[in-house]
Amino acid sequence: MYLQKMLSCYPRLNALQTFKRAASQGKMPLARAHGKSFAHRSDLRQAKRILVKLGSAVVTRGDECGLALGRLASIVEQVAMLQNQGREMMIVTSGAVAFGKQRLRHEILLSQSVRQALHSGQNQLKDMSLPVLEARACAAAGQSGLMALYEAMFTQYSTCTAQILVTNLDFHDDQKRRNLNSTLHELLRMNIVPIINTNDAVVPPPEPNSDLQGVISIKDNDSLAARLAVEMRADLLIALSDVEGLYDSPPGSDDAKLLDTFYPGDQHSITYGTKSRVGIGGMEAKVKAALWALQGGTSVVIANGTHPKVTGHVITDIVEGKKVGTFFSEVKPAGPTVEQQTEMARSAGRTLASLEPEQRSDIICALADLLTERKDEILSANKKDMEHAVSTGRLSPAMLKRLSLSSSKLNSLSIGLRQIAVSSHDSVGRVLRRTRVANNLELEQITVPIGVLLVIFESRPDCLPQVSALSIASGNALLLKGGKEAANTNRILHELSQEALSIHGVKDAIQLVSTREEVEDLCRLEKMIDLIIPRGSSQLVRDIQRAAKGIPVLGHSEGICHVYVDHEASVDKAIKIIRDSKCDYPAACNAMETLLVHRELLRTPLFDQIIDMLRTEHVKIHAGPKFASYLTFSPSEVKSLRTEYGDLECSIEVVDSMQEAVDHIHKYGSSHTDVIVTENEDTAEQFLQQLDSACVFWNASSRFADGYRFGLGAEVGISTARIHARGPVGLEGLLTTKWVLRGEGHTAADFSEQGSMTYLHENLPVAQVLPGRRTTS
Repeated sequence: MYLQKMLSCYPRLNALQTFKRAASQGKMPLARAHGKSFAHRSDLRQAKRILVKLGSAVVTRGDECGLALGRLASIVEQVAMLQNQGREMMIVTSGAVAFGKQRLRHEILLSQSVRQALHSGQNQLKDMSLPVLEARACAAAGQSGLMALYEAMFTQYSTCTAQILVTNLDFHDDQKRRNLNSTLHELLRMNIVPIINTNDAVVPPPEPNSDLQGVISIKDNDSLAARLAVEMRADLLIALSDVEGLYDSPPGSDDAKLLDTFYPGDQHSITYGTKSRVGIGGMEAKVKAALWALQGGTSVVIANGTHPKVTGHVITDIVEGKKVGTFFSEVKPAGPTVEQQTEMARSAGRTLASLEPEQRSDIICALADLLTERKDEILSANKKDMEHAVSTGRLSPAMLKRLSLSSSKLNSLSIGLRQIAVSSHDSVGRVLRRTRVANNLELEQITVPIGVLLVIFESRPDCLPQVSALSIASGNALLLKGGKEAANTNRILHELSQEALSIHGVKDAIQLVSTREEVEDLCRLEKMIDLIIPRGSSQLVRDIQRAAKGIPVLGHSEGICHVYVDHEASVDKAIKIIRDSKCDYPAACNAMETLLVHRELLRTPLFDQIIDMLRTEHVKIHAGPKFASYLTFSPSEVKSLRTEYGDLECSIEVVDSMQEAVDHIHKYGSSHTDVIVTENEDTAEQFLQQLDSACVFWNASSRFADGYRFGLGAEVGISTARIHARGPVGLEGLLTTKWVLRGEGHTAADFSEQGSMTYLHENLPVAQVLPGRRTTS
């Protein structure tokens, strides 16, 4: 058996060579020069040598007697996965005492049961009491079983392990420390995972603590993990415990905030709470160990390894740079964190919402003026972004077109902003409904801002002033995350937005996230952000919809727009509408992706002219199944009728009737924008009524689905959702409502069967109510 286990390790010896080959080809990060910790979370992806410290609370069951096997199995799977990627993994583990305690209690109980049964009879079994077990004896009894469990679990992933037991004395003796270092390096060279533990069978007993009952000291393992990480020049130390990370005050207190990132100079701002349910050390001991490791050049993350929903990916999430736990960094950013930005925006946003409509209009008009007055600065910044994008070659022609700004674009933006400024007079505080519930008891439903909006957009810097103006008009705070390809343009446009906001003292209401925040991490700020609006590719929208599990997302994942040409269509109108819908801006979400043609039009001059026009415009055609069946030599058959091409490509399919066109769109469309071209008014009206899309047009291009073209001034996006707002979303879509009840000491009991009052529910005329004012009819 021993030989078999040894032989199973040999294939792993080739893995290191495989890793080196992959690294030399640029497929994996090469080992970095040690001496300086990573400055940002995203850099953790480069970590090659990683030490994972498992606290007692992570590996121990809630009764502190036995191991949490499910959690341990998840951790082993993640470590093995990273090891198989070519990283060098080490584990510092607790658990021997708990495992030994379980084993010894079982043995003692069994022994006592036999003796009691022989000498005292069965009636005495219930009076048995177990002795207090000494921690070192438990460790001695549990260490072999703990290691056997690790070995069995890692074997499932073709990963070999080795056990190393140490004490503090092993670090004081230079020869022993060199030997330990040499052993660990040799194991890592052979792609074996070292599993290290304090030799608790010989260490001094822990300090007395009535709540700990002899469980292993977490402080010892925290210190051990930090010392080993520095000694072995580890890139990353992941310390897993039973808390989410480091809080600025004791977890559970009302104002406690989890710190995403901790800097050495921030120690004075931390108030430590009680210690863990197991172990002698607490968070203070962890922080001291983490800072010591950080000074030695090892990055550190303290995170929760016991949460059932995240245990299965906590380690891999950390290595991928996701916002998990508390990241220790020596590099403090010059500006505020994204959490601080969000709080600043919310506070200033509440002041913005309380401004008079004329004041919000002034801000938007000022921004509109700045877009034209400072156009040279804007275009200069945009030129830098364009030159960088062209030189790197990372953007498609369609994306480059979205990135580009011009004087005419800025003029159009300015005009659109002034339209929004006019509409801001009738936004916040507008009364939608008034009801006299009873005598001297009136109820009003009033429009109010949603709160804090997060808008994530790609390659379209013109989106920034549009969304900013809509947020100002609706009194919402705004957090903006633009693509790095437009960094220079976004920066100047944001500065202009804040300059305009400053005229009424609400500069911080709009924040631009310029830190290295991942979109997925922003989507986890469910306690701070009220609505996410993605502006970009369908892939971006889908990614955000998946990541934002706790925050509503307003948008559409795809723009699969159809144009149906009926057999009673006008030739000129059909050609004009199809050309504009497909060729004007093929990358837009409102561009036509599928052309539906009535069967009677096949082999007619109209159909021939449509095909000739598409070929002239260099549009690649894909034939739908029915269309292909009519042709001897057809274009390439479409792979899917649910395709958004976003380029000069489209599908053509044949339908037998208007009803079949509607059914096709319901089956394959995305509820974005769909068009009918026909001269039959009855047919058109049936299409408009039956089709369940956000935008439905008759004899007009699909490209009209746009907030500016609808007269909204601008849009934050197009929504295909079934609730709140649909289609191009402007000012109205950024408002919600609240109910205001004005009484004179009324109580619900007054309206009960024994009460003296009855409900009237009388509708009253609606009048405008602004913040701080009240109008009566």
